[in-house]
Amino acid sequence: MLENVTLALRKVLKKPRAEAEEIAVQQLKHVGLSEKLKVYPSRLSGGQQQRMAIARALAMSPQYMLFDEVTSALDPQLVGEVLDTMRMLSQEGMTMIVVTHEIRFAREVSDRVAFFKDGKIHEIGPPEQVIGAPTKPETEAFLKSVL
Repeated sequence: MLENVTLALRKVLKKPRAEAEEIAVQQLKHVGLSEKLKVYPSRLSGGQQQRMAIARALAMSPQYMLFDEVTSALDPQLVGEVLDTMRMLSQEGMTMIVVTHEIRFAREVSDRVAFFKDGKIHEIGPPEQVIGAPTKPETEAFLKSVL
């Protein structure tokens, strides 16, 4: 896994191996995977693989991160692990754009929520408004179906 996280640091940012490994170890520790440094990614659970991907992205020092249905193929326990990691990033001030059906998570960590249907924004605003008191029938129907 360490090699997986250091690859872009070494190839794209041209960091020396030792520096790349130091950054990778720090980010893997940050997402709770410090005990898995020598494990092949294929040997990790789905949630661990997602957290490794988050560590790999964080290692590049991004200003913001994009998450597209990051929990869609995970069982409920693994979903919790990944959402906990994203919650931590939010609390640390990381700007994230998240595509998700995890409505409770979106309500908890978002500053703004947008509801899309058929490729169009139907409603956008603070989570208390969009999730708590939607004004559009499409938003309300969707929320009733998932909550």
